[in-house]
Amino acid sequence: MNSQQWIAKADKYIMKTYGRYPLVPVRGEGCRLWDADGREYLDFLAGVAVNNLGHCHPRVVAALQKQAGELIHCSNYYHIPSQIELAELLCSHSFADRAFFCNSGAEANEAAIKLARKYSREKFGADRYEIVTALASFHGRTMATVSATGQEKVQKFFDPLLHGFRHVPFNDAEALHKGITPNTCAVMLEPIQGEGGVVVPSAGYFREVREICDAHNLLLIFDEVQVGMGRTGKLFAHEHFGVVPDIMTLAKALAGGAPIGTMLAREEVASAFGPGTHGSTFGGNPLVTAAAVAAVRTILEEGILNHAEEIGEYLLGELESLGEKFPFFVEVRGIGLMIGMELSVPAGDIVKKGLERGLLLNVAQDRVLRFVPPLIVTKAEVDQMIGILSGILAEM
Repeated sequence: MNSQQWIAKADKYIMKTYGRYPLVPVRGEGCRLWDADGREYLDFLAGVAVNNLGHCHPRVVAALQKQAGELIHCSNYYHIPSQIELAELLCSHSFADRAFFCNSGAEANEAAIKLARKYSREKFGADRYEIVTALASFHGRTMATVSATGQEKVQKFFDPLLHGFRHVPFNDAEALHKGITPNTCAVMLEPIQGEGGVVVPSAGYFREVREICDAHNLLLIFDEVQVGMGRTGKLFAHEHFGVVPDIMTLAKALAGGAPIGTMLAREEVASAFGPGTHGSTFGGNPLVTAAAVAAVRTILEEGILNHAEEIGEYLLGELESLGEKFPFFVEVRGIGLMIGMELSVPAGDIVKKGLERGLLLNVAQDRVLRFVPPLIVTKAEVDQMIGILSGILAEM
């Protein structure tokens, strides 16, 4: 079927929970996608920061094919070798001692919320259950993570929200301190806000956050669902700020495109979860963890982090030079290949025009173009993207 036939069928059978573009991808390789009509696209969205190794990376594909022929799924009542290997990889390259596996970023954040509450309840009593998060944050679409998210557009229509969340301005340590109450058990923040418009905090912000948490015996949770796994040029984004959390969540790019989430924690905190306190049928099954082991090893072994840092600096510079030519340009900000270009005008039409010209982009907070290409993107592909974007901006 061609693209229009697929779209017509989707309109008939699929719930309309997404504002979809008229694109039907059927094949991907590296930083390129092809649609059902054979048209090629340069992908600077990467499945929303999921395809960090590009589409169909050979090591991830080989791991999936091999594992699919051996064992796709079994119960978490049993020990799963690839899950154990992945947990060891993540813990040995982070602050964490233990891992819990699930299927998505929202589930990882849900697990973090539950762990923080249970740990605090056992250590300090039942009155400590509140979690402070940031305005403009995004933590997921479950009821708990919608309640944790600091965006009204995500929360509306779903009242009553889950009790026990307080929202304060991001990058404002004083506001955070004022938001702490005797009921607070944890602070949950994204090291860089993605859906919030690619907002990078000031250099000392997270050191102050850590000090506040330590002073009040609060857990610090970092939501690295979007910014982790090399996106910023380091394996985890919080490494840029010299601060260590107590709990961290990952998902998106962890398995090279396969659906997975994980929550990592240090031993004392992790011990609050015992048998029966939390679980997931599909979480960490053999297929997805085999893919994740391949993806993580590729990031660590093939110079991906250095490349993301170098090409990110190049992309940021090219965007700044481009933006300065136009009166509606505000600023470019980001770290590594997590970059936002803020405009003084809505950016939705730019995304649509990019699609028409074979370029896939994304907009956050209405006026911020978000650039999250695969970490393997080349300078030539950056130059191609800049050429297309320049033509679009010139028409404005």
